[in-house]
Amino acid sequence: MSTAVRPLVLLGAGGHARVLAALASVAGYPVLGVCDPALAAAAVSRWEGLDVLGDDSALDRLPPGRVTLMLGVGQLAASTLRELLFASWRARGYDFPTLVHPAAWVAPGVMLGDGVQVMAGAVIQPGCTIDENSIVNTRAGIDHDCRIGRDVHVAPGATLCGSVTVDAGAFIGAGATVIQGVYIGRRAVVGAGVTLVRNLTSSTTILGAANRLR
Repeated sequence: MSTAVRPLVLLGAGGHARVLAALASVAGYPVLGVCDPALAAAAVSRWEGLDVLGDDSALDRLPPGRVTLMLGVGQLAASTLRELLFASWRARGYDFPTLVHPAAWVAPGVMLGDGVQVMAGAVIQPGCTIDENSIVNTRAGIDHDCRIGRDVHVAPGATLCGSVTVDAGAFIGAGATVIQGVYIGRRAVVGAGVTLVRNLTSSTTILGAANRLR
């Protein structure tokens, strides 16, 4: 689990980035500014109390030894954009600290990978591991001994009961419930509000109260 020592630069200025900006502010993380092509093109100088540094090319003036990054691009179901951006900037030598909102509760001993973002009201119980670049969003609950792979999004209000395994790139929709011991495969999608009571194979989507597979 890494921590923010060098100043952070926020990448992106959408809704997820706004939540991260608020997290950084309340947690006291030092943020140098935000990079966003749309803000730069519109000649916006300030956004959410942060200096607009320009588009992504502004990082040419801010090498990895000077700053760390926080990825303000959220993860939508079946989208790989966040994953690709994380891998691209990591390949250029930039670090992504683990970010935890002060109003979240993370049990001692929980392992959080680089770039993991834990939002307000989230609860992560003992024995859990969450791999890099995953999001545990607002009020999500992850119970004991869960294993969450990289590039996973546990959306707001979702609940994972004990000993759930979620493979890389999967998406757990808002308000979904996953019962204990279930395995969710790579890039699988659990739709909003679904109660998942069985394993879900890779690249499978389950939707709605009727648990329709796709």
